[in-house]
Amino acid sequence: MGQHILHGNPPVPIILRKSARARRISLRISQLDGRVTLTLPKSVSDAEGIAFAREKEDWLRGHLDRRGEDQAVALGAELPVEGTFRAIQSGSGRGVTLNVDTLRVPGKPEQVPTRVQAFLKQMARDKLAHASDHYANRLGKPYTRISIRDTRSRWGSCSSAGALMYSWRLILCPPEVLNYVAAHEVAHLAEMNHSQAFWDTVTRIHGPYSAPRAWLRKNGSSLHTYRFQA
Repeated sequence: MGQHILHGNPPVPIILRKSARARRISLRISQLDGRVTLTLPKSVSDAEGIAFAREKEDWLRGHLDRRGEDQAVALGAELPVEGTFRAIQSGSGRGVTLNVDTLRVPGKPEQVPTRVQAFLKQMARDKLAHASDHYANRLGKPYTRISIRDTRSRWGSCSSAGALMYSWRLILCPPEVLNYVAAHEVAHLAEMNHSQAFWDTVTRIHGPYSAPRAWLRKNGSSLHTYRFQA
């Protein structure tokens, strides 16, 4: 594994990775941290891979621009919770308090990122469990369990065993977007595909979904720019 710098304004570091399993050159941007990885088959030289990256430079910079710069979660910063920006402020008591326009966090400043993340994860689990129960009841099919993760490439999934998985960052979205994702994954309990029958099922249990789906496509990548490391 090596690294190459794509010069320009700004320079873009690219991680070069050789893979015996790769059949073609691939260029991937991590939505979690913005890292760019160039994966090459064993038979492809680094120079060929770098030339490929240069050909894709406009595409690459466009995606990085849309993703935006990483934003540290700390006192004084703003963070969207259920689609509304809240100012992170020092609080009292034992727990994080969500208000109309603030998120009050007790404890030392260096504890703020982990406290906020824990609060949001629990809030996401509660909201997603409630939404999943609602849509599963409308569908008439139960799910087996729910897990909450910080996924790179998807907002949710449904396994063949009926297990639902969601990104906890959905709690940063407006509620109608979170609800749409829950309905989408619950619909897979009946249709494990993206056929017309699947989308008809989403419409039946959720209603029109084009607006929240479009919101997520336009704004979803920005939700991965919030960093919760102390």
